[in-house]
Amino acid sequence: MKMRASKTIIPILLVLLVVLFLIAVASYFVSQPKSNNKQTGVSKDVNVAQSQSQSSTEQKPAATGTVITTGDSKYGSMLFDTKGQAIYIWQLEDSATAECYGDCAKEWPPVLTDGAPIASADVNGQLLGTTKRTDGTTQVTYNGHPLYYYAHEKAGEVECHNIRTHGGLWWVIQPNGVRAK
Repeated sequence: MKMRASKTIIPILLVLLVVLFLIAVASYFVSQPKSNNKQTGVSKDVNVAQSQSQSSTEQKPAATGTVITTGDSKYGSMLFDTKGQAIYIWQLEDSATAECYGDCAKEWPPVLTDGAPIASADVNGQLLGTTKRTDGTTQVTYNGHPLYYYAHEKAGEVECHNIRTHGGLWWVIQPNGVRAK
């Protein structure tokens, strides 16, 4: 009789041990914090890599170009930016290649853009262009001439037409692409 009891007790004990093991495993997973990740069984490293690859394929916003417009002045219709800042060309630049750097560019900051410049009002879009500066920025050109502001003018002021600085004259430019007289 003792033998029979031990033969039935051993399988019962084994079943109890398996049940206890399963309960322990289940309670471990239930006690783990829930993640917002809807995928199950995926490691955090894989999730990070997936989110990084998804963000790298998202489209970046399109670059916006600088808007060049026209306005009236004592020199006739001329180019301005949308804030009313007068735009000039420099006598010494007879091509689209910018020559105004250093102290010159501090006094006469280039008109820069992050995309194709945009024509507004009477600006001829076919005359708008760009040139790369030595620092990698993109400068707006008009009729093949790099464009500049004068650093000491306020919006709406046009005080530097036919003014000589940095070795050459500065002129306002008309919508037809020619300097004002």
